[in-house]
Amino acid sequence: MKFKHLMIAMLAAASAGSAMAADTYNIDPTHTYPSFEADHGGMSFWRGKFDKTKGTVTLDRAAKTGSLDIVIDASSIDFGLEAMNAHAKKAEMFNVEKFPEITYKSKSFKFNGDQLTEVDGELTLLGVTKPVTLTLDRFKCAVNPRFKREVCGANATAQFKRSDFGLNYGMPAFSPEVKLAIQVEAIKAD
Repeated sequence: MKFKHLMIAMLAAASAGSAMAADTYNIDPTHTYPSFEADHGGMSFWRGKFDKTKGTVTLDRAAKTGSLDIVIDASSIDFGLEAMNAHAKKAEMFNVEKFPEITYKSKSFKFNGDQLTEVDGELTLLGVTKPVTLTLDRFKCAVNPRFKREVCGANATAQFKRSDFGLNYGMPAFSPEVKLAIQVEAIKAD
């Protein structure tokens, strides 16, 4: 009987130890800019980015698990042309008055060895939530000399159809495919 209790205590301690191995990182809004490109009537691609992003990443490299919770301020959209920014904020496109935030949430990280390579999550845009997988071609963590704390950075890409989220402006003349390119850096919480 004592052996059974000892085993339960050891398993509980091991579980607590692995839970404690997860680190939390706060998204650095000055180094995180989700950007995208979308068809402009078959002539060119319009490229834009969002200037305001916040959120957290939880990462347990030993267990190869993690979670991600990102919030993007939809009104921070920037095409580099004020007239296009104003148009994109209207109800026919991003409808920022009704949907001020775009979110991405994940509890599924995939690793190849020690390298984080993929994040499976859900994107919520215009009140519609759909699965979107982020592919990472770069991931690195290191102590930042300025912050004196660990900073993790990644470069992620994804593709989806904006029409799946109800963003149908300009279709069918403008293709619904959107390419994402996201640079992100996050600072380890104290």
